[in-house]
Amino acid sequence: MEIVCLDLEGVLVPEIWIEFSKVTGIKELTRTTRDEPDYNKLMNWRMGILREHNLTLKDIQDVIGKIRPLEGAKDFLTKLRELTQVVILSDTFREFALPLMRQLDYPTILCNSLIVDDKNMLTGISIRQEDGKRRAIDGLKGMGFKTFAAGDSYNDLTMIRRADKGCLFRAPENILREEPDLRLCTTYSEFYDEIASFVKDARKE
Repeated sequence: MEIVCLDLEGVLVPEIWIEFSKVTGIKELTRTTRDEPDYNKLMNWRMGILREHNLTLKDIQDVIGKIRPLEGAKDFLTKLRELTQVVILSDTFREFALPLMRQLDYPTILCNSLIVDDKNMLTGISIRQEDGKRRAIDGLKGMGFKTFAAGDSYNDLTMIRRADKGCLFRAPENILREEPDLRLCTTYSEFYDEIASFVKDARKE
């Protein structure tokens, strides 16, 4: 039995914080997990900027409501779910994810949640599990699954390396330089073929 684990932002949908940065004009918010390996540090920094500009969760959700999946992503995911089981492993938050999952026909997603105050300001994050993507792979392998993992950022690397097989998808140059041995896919067609090959091999065993 096999299962495919995908990152969300940068793989199936645009980076939420980059889209929010475009709308608000706050250039600092273009920094993502493609740039910063320490997710807690990144989120604390982001929340400080939000407080500085008096921006609430609703402000972010209003932008998310206008985000559409990357071109070709929905068809890719639909075709992939017809082939095998798929779960999205993301460090995003359920408060961000719902409108995006609706557009992707509600795939299974494991993510985190936000802590907000009575003014709807972000005050903290509730992490489901530290290094949750890697630990999800460990749990799936412990249940007897052959695992494939893919993503585009620093916080995807541990799950990719822990999985039975994996690859990067449209990763930035800095990660490609640092991880030259990881397979890179840049189109959904190539990505699907890579996963289909894994599925075929897994079912032979």
